[in-house]
Amino acid sequence: MTKHSQTLRDKVILITGASSGIGEAIARELAAAGAQVVAGARRLDRLQKLQAEVEAGGGRLQVQTLDVTSHAQVDTFARLAQQAYGRVDVIINNAGLMPLSPLAALKIDEWNQMIDVNIRGVLHGIAAVLPIMNTQGHGHVVNVASIGAHRVSPTAAVYCATKYAVWAISDGLRQETDRIRVTTISPGVVSSELADTISDESARSAMRDFRSVAIEPDAIARAVRFAIEQPADVDVSEMIVRPTASPH
Repeated sequence: MTKHSQTLRDKVILITGASSGIGEAIARELAAAGAQVVAGARRLDRLQKLQAEVEAGGGRLQVQTLDVTSHAQVDTFARLAQQAYGRVDVIINNAGLMPLSPLAALKIDEWNQMIDVNIRGVLHGIAAVLPIMNTQGHGHVVNVASIGAHRVSPTAAVYCATKYAVWAISDGLRQETDRIRVTTISPGVVSSELADTISDESARSAMRDFRSVAIEPDAIARAVRFAIEQPADVDVSEMIVRPTASPH
């Protein structure tokens, strides 16, 4: 007998890094499907614009300023959602940075920034929802990694290392629980603002060429929705989503 898929209607879903790119697309997709989305990011003005557009289309989206490098802020983000809606069904740890550079450029501040956002930010999201989800007896953690979690490129060593870490953390969490579903989404080249954080000119030039073939963020949003909508006893552990024409 086939089990029914999960419906997104009324699910309480937290999304970090939701003010642009993949995070924004995920918020739009899930709100349109009937979820109660709680979106966090540093740029409140962008979030408020997103909120107005989603609500004008009949969706439900609440917003909150959020810096994922602050454990206290992420914890508050999750607890406010729980208090408002009674539970947290899903968290999508999407916030990320990609300031690529050769290791010899010694951009140590940028390395630390990537470690703080891409690794600690994911851990903070997990730490904020695990007690809630364990008490509920259910939940779903979706971590956005990258094709960089599977292959390393010149200028991307530190970035790829952070995404390998996201993959490892996700798989470790999956093995430690039989109540909470864990999904790693690894996007290939996606049209986004990530490349705008590249300060090294050689890396910026290489990335322009690398991104000549890209898919739109809504492709990743549909993948996330697919994973969430599976029956409760099905865990889509990992998905790689990339352009058909991409060799990478």
